[in-house]
Amino acid sequence: MATANEVEAYLAALPEEQRATLETVRATIQATAPDATETISYQIPTFRWGGRGLVAYAAFKEHYSLFPMSKAVVEAQGEDLAQFRAGKGTLRFTADQPMPAELVQRIVQARMKEIEAVTRTAQSS
Repeated sequence: MATANEVEAYLAALPEEQRATLETVRATIQATAPDATETISYQIPTFRWGGRGLVAYAAFKEHYSLFPMSKAVVEAQGEDLAQFRAGKGTLRFTADQPMPAELVQRIVQARMKEIEAVTRTAQSS
């Protein structure tokens, strides 16, 4: 499994503006889910929590993406995500129009609740 050091390498390879934007997203995720582990999955930084993928994020040439790993979580946020939606499970934003930290927090919290519910269901079976 990839390590947090590999996430550091991913971020270090980015131009300063991209790195700063993603480090803000990363810090918000870490503060919201302090017990989550960080790794590289599919060549992008990914947080895992409760043994499952929590969220991932990445920098691209002209935008950034946050991957909530759940269509249900994206749909539950409704209109708050309308300007960021770029597919069923991809949220896209730019440095000029970043995703608000409060919205990232809500996505992470909703994803954690979803993982907890799946885990409870699996344990009760």
